[in-house]
Amino acid sequence: IMIETKKNNKFLIQEVISNANGAVSHAEIQEELDSKCNRVTVYRVLDRLIEEGTIHKIIDVDGVSKFALCSDCKKEHHNHEHIHFSCTKCHVVTCLDDVHLHFELPASYKVETMNFTLSGVCAKCT
Repeated sequence: IMIETKKNNKFLIQEVISNANGAVSHAEIQEELDSKCNRVTVYRVLDRLIEEGTIHKIIDVDGVSKFALCSDCKKEHHNHEHIHFSCTKCHVVTCLDDVHLHFELPASYKVETMNFTLSGVCAKCT
């Protein structure tokens, strides 16, 4: 029964993230689940989904952690070199894969991860 409950919680949380209109916070996930699993369980499942390469974590412009589905990640390697856009009106955070950045670092620097979050008004709110 314990293993089945864990699978069910994982499925429920993954479904909330899949059906969301953008990245969602822990609080938004818990609110959507309406007490179907506790706060600690949500954190544990989110950590497991990140480890599995199913979701990724975004820190929005307010410092809040949000979670979104991964598009082509694997357990061994997350690939999130894309822009996140945080709307100042509707507060939805979206992944923008079609925006390309170019920057050059000094030779002695090696990038391991990137996290770009832009804020402004999204297309729906303009």
